[in-house]
Amino acid sequence: MIEIKESCLCGSNVPYSSCCQPLHLYSKKPDTATCLMRSRFTAYAMQNSSYLLETWVEAKRPKNIDFSKEKSEWTKLEIVKTKKGEIKDSKGLVEFKAFYVIDNEEYVMKEISRFQKKSGQWLYLDGLVSSTGKVTQSENQGKNAPCSCGSGKKFKRCCGK
Repeated sequence: MIEIKESCLCGSNVPYSSCCQPLHLYSKKPDTATCLMRSRFTAYAMQNSSYLLETWVEAKRPKNIDFSKEKSEWTKLEIVKTKKGEIKDSKGLVEFKAFYVIDNEEYVMKEISRFQKKSGQWLYLDGLVSSTGKVTQSENQGKNAPCSCGSGKKFKRCCGK
């Protein structure tokens, strides 16, 4: 597995050790569907198949996850929209963009994922990939996009002022 020392890959701008690592070590549970989505993205980027499988609804869970043919380097996650999935909810939707690099070319995958809470534990149910392809100029632009200066703020609240 890859070790992350700086900001967590999930996009929280918090060090991995204070963000997704406690979830990956099962010392903390995700309290929202979005939190689970972020931790699953980071787990996928780190090729942590045990965490991915443990946080999948059992009826939909594959037997294993094979990373042996994985050529992608997952670089960042952008949460686009959520519906429900809060602490008191039992279902949630998270729409996101996951960015990755293959052969020095940046790509993006857009997906809407469904989550369920069972016995107080958020689990991934399934997802619908809406598109995947090379990142276009407009993909990283816009007022709600993360600012390219690396501040962690939205463009409209940072350099776009």
